[in-house]
Amino acid sequence: MTPATATTFTQGPLSRAAHWLALALQDWRTTEGERWIYVGKTLIAAFCALWLAYRLGLDSPSTAMTTTIILALPSSGMVLEKSFYRLCGTLLGCTAALTLIGLFPQQPVLLFAGLALWVGLCTSGSALRRNAQSYVYVLAGYTACMIVLPAIEQPMQVFALAVTRVAEVSLGIICSAAVSSVLLPRHQGTQVMRTVQARYGKFLTFCQDVLQQKLTPAQVELTHLQFAADVAALELGRSAALFEVTSKVSHVRAQNRKLHAFNATFMTALTTFYTFHRLFDRLQRDGETQVMQACAPLYAIVAEALQATPSQDSLDTMQRHLQTALAQARTDIDSATIVHAQRIDFDTVCELLERFARDVSRFHEVYFSLAHDTPLAISTPQAYAPKTPPALVIASGARAAISLALLAVGAYFLAWPYASTAVLMAAVFCALASSSPRPILMIRQVLAGFLIAMPLSLVCVYFVLVHGDGFPMLVLSFAPFLAVGLYLMTNPAKLGVGLGVSTFITQMAPTNLMHVDGAAFLNTGMALIVGLMLAALVFAVLLPEHTMGHKDHIGPALWREALHACTAPARCVKHRFDNRVRDLLSQLNAAAGPAPGVATRAVVRQALTLLEIGHSVIELRELITSSSGNSPARDALQRCVDSIAAWLRTRSDTALQAALAATLQAGAVVRSAQAASDTAPERDVRLQTALVDLHSIYTSLLDNMAPDAGDHHAA
Repeated sequence: MTPATATTFTQGPLSRAAHWLALALQDWRTTEGERWIYVGKTLIAAFCALWLAYRLGLDSPSTAMTTTIILALPSSGMVLEKSFYRLCGTLLGCTAALTLIGLFPQQPVLLFAGLALWVGLCTSGSALRRNAQSYVYVLAGYTACMIVLPAIEQPMQVFALAVTRVAEVSLGIICSAAVSSVLLPRHQGTQVMRTVQARYGKFLTFCQDVLQQKLTPAQVELTHLQFAADVAALELGRSAALFEVTSKVSHVRAQNRKLHAFNATFMTALTTFYTFHRLFDRLQRDGETQVMQACAPLYAIVAEALQATPSQDSLDTMQRHLQTALAQARTDIDSATIVHAQRIDFDTVCELLERFARDVSRFHEVYFSLAHDTPLAISTPQAYAPKTPPALVIASGARAAISLALLAVGAYFLAWPYASTAVLMAAVFCALASSSPRPILMIRQVLAGFLIAMPLSLVCVYFVLVHGDGFPMLVLSFAPFLAVGLYLMTNPAKLGVGLGVSTFITQMAPTNLMHVDGAAFLNTGMALIVGLMLAALVFAVLLPEHTMGHKDHIGPALWREALHACTAPARCVKHRFDNRVRDLLSQLNAAAGPAPGVATRAVVRQALTLLEIGHSVIELRELITSSSGNSPARDALQRCVDSIAAWLRTRSDTALQAALAATLQAGAVVRSAQAASDTAPERDVRLQTALVDLHSIYTSLLDNMAPDAGDHHAA
């Protein structure tokens, strides 16, 4: 057949329709379909747990069903991780309950005191850790309440209550883990690698936008705040991925050390870039045109290397070109007539650009090894470990203990049989919300879910379920109402509402011997709602300013970490400092919400200034440690570090002026030592690094005195 006579085949209407339908289904599968798959899997797990609870004759089948709702998470790794810690917390809480009942049988006052102390300690532990392991503390606290409060009048039943609680929770855990891992699993390891790729691209885009001056200072600060949250999120995802056992996620487990290194190199590169960006902005404001002109080719080399997707070869080429351009820029500056301060600015820019080029190259090397599973030499990396300021930890425990003690004593003397249910609900959410940056908002959302679920449960049980017979009809009766809450849980903005709807409805699941009691339904519903209201009242009245991520506590904690960088033993101080500052910023980001205010941005500016000072001080301390013997330069650097520590300790204007003077004096001594003719090349490099760090500290101290640098006294 010749081309002239060849028949041209075109798609018919059916082919085009099939192609359109396939694309539509694919788009639905990745968007709305993901939500309905989540709803379907959770419903299957919930009703499997309920059926097994009926078959095993458990006293409270609704507990197994509720457990599956609580463990309903997007990925199988998250479900397995939370399941493991929920089981550990349940066992620990049951042990504590048995111990308390054994120590104080039929002694309500002492029993309430012991229970309040235990819940306070558990809540403090949960607030301190703030990672997946914190769930153990939460469960240990309120599981003890669930067993002790009903057993006050019947202490001989406490062992049966504990065994039943473990059996019901374990049943829900098994069903959730099995369904999430077998039925259309969504692996956490895959999500971690996507997060790594997204972070790498976001960082490159951020650097490009800053170098091209596309972002305002406020946008730069908020991006740093979001990056701090990203560091914490990646660590949470990494730990969840380790619980998966499929071959698809062995990649993440095998490269666990690389993920730690990815976070560490990212934080280092981000800090260096911010230091450079601050100096660049100041040069622009001061109008140092000669320095800017000499540095313009250097900026262009770095910006060009980051525009396209970089490779290791292109980054190595960038470093070579940068070295050549630096030599030319130094020649131009030497021939120009500039003041000494401008020469220091120029030297600092050169040093920071070289550092940034090395940091970006190392960051890319770790990323490439992660993405392509190539070998990489890594020294033992330090894991990212969150930690909460002590004041918030103590306040969380005290709030939970005091509220439980007062509510339990009040319920003990009330004649309402369901008062213990309200107290239990208040204790549960006081513990859960203690780790939340906005506890009242969280409780308010769950309360809204309870209010929505109460009429839905009324219709479900008294107008639908009573007309059915057998387990299949029970499933058909509950599934539509439960699906409403589960679908709301797929929306992060309405997660609390969906959780409230789902858990309330599961609490209304009938026991093995179904007993329809309208008065009990109303009393139980009111008790659950009253308990949530009491929890919200507790947070509004008891230490309302001591909540997770509150700026008034994050500010002082940042200053303490900067002081620690000046005074703590040198071992691992750099990682600890980076780790803690980023974690505090992550807490601040969670508490600030989607639109941080002016006060929050002031704390962010202060945090970034302290981060810059801390890094420079740590490098000075390393230079001091590596110097042998006593020398004027070494003594001057030590006095500078001591003066900065004194300022961080007192935060007074007098100490700030003394720190500025000590920094200037140290710079003069170091330059004198550098001018000596007998200086060894290695020592000359160390002295030049010290000058750059001193200049960075000096400009940061000056920026701290600026009106818009954040009120450091208030912080």
